[in-house]
Order: sequence, then C-alpha cells, then structure tokens
Amino acid sequence: MAQNSPDPDGHRGLVVNTASVAAFEGQVGQAAYSASKGGIVAMTLPIARDLASLGIRVVAIAPGVFSTPLLDGLPERVRSFLGQQVPFPSRLGLPAEFAHLVLAVAENPMVNGEVIRLDGALRMQP
Repeated sequence: MAQNSPDPDGHRGLVVNTASVAAFEGQVGQAAYSASKGGIVAMTLPIARDLASLGIRVVAIAPGVFSTPLLDGLPERVRSFLGQQVPFPSRLGLPAEFAHLVLAVAENPMVNGEVIRLDGALRMQP
C-alpha cells in the first residue's frame, strides 16, 4: 500500500481488521478468544499512527453475533436465542451489513484509528 499513488489527500490505502465485542465483554471460558480480539482493538490506534505518514488508515470492526458459516452450523433454536439477545434489531447481523460498514469506512477518509462496534447494542453476558 505504501507504494500506491496517493489521492489528493495523500491517502494510499486502508486496513480493516476484524475484532469482536468479546474484546470488551469476554465470556466465561473464552479468555483466550477475548484476549486475541482485545489485541486487535489495542493495536488499532498505534498502527494507525505508525502508518499515517504513509497515508494508510487503520480501522477495526468489532461485530456482535453475525450469521456466519460457523453459526449457520448451529441448531436453529440456538441461532434464534443468540439473535434475541440483540436489543435492536433482535436478530443475527448479516454479512451485507458488515460489508456496508466497510464500504462506509472506505468512503470516509476521516475514519482512522477507530474501533467500531457493529452489534445492535448487544452487551454479552458473562
């Protein structure tokens, strides 16, 4: 990316990492997962600052419960229960909604060094 031709603002690229709400509300038995996602959260701002001189932005998205191939393998009653834990909309997130946020971040050059929760106001229980 550093070799890309800059746009008029000097922008050369964007890194979007995926964290998880588990970085903020780790669940019982999930310490390693929570710590790995917390690492992504913690490195977002310092890396954005490190790459700023090259015109590269860094953002992380922390999704809640989303419909993924992994969750699709769970029984419907489990998927339904997980979706009901989301305040609004009370359902699993959709891949297109994640993609929409990535597009919005890509289109807005002032979004940099930020971790964005994408979770319908979900706060995970212990």
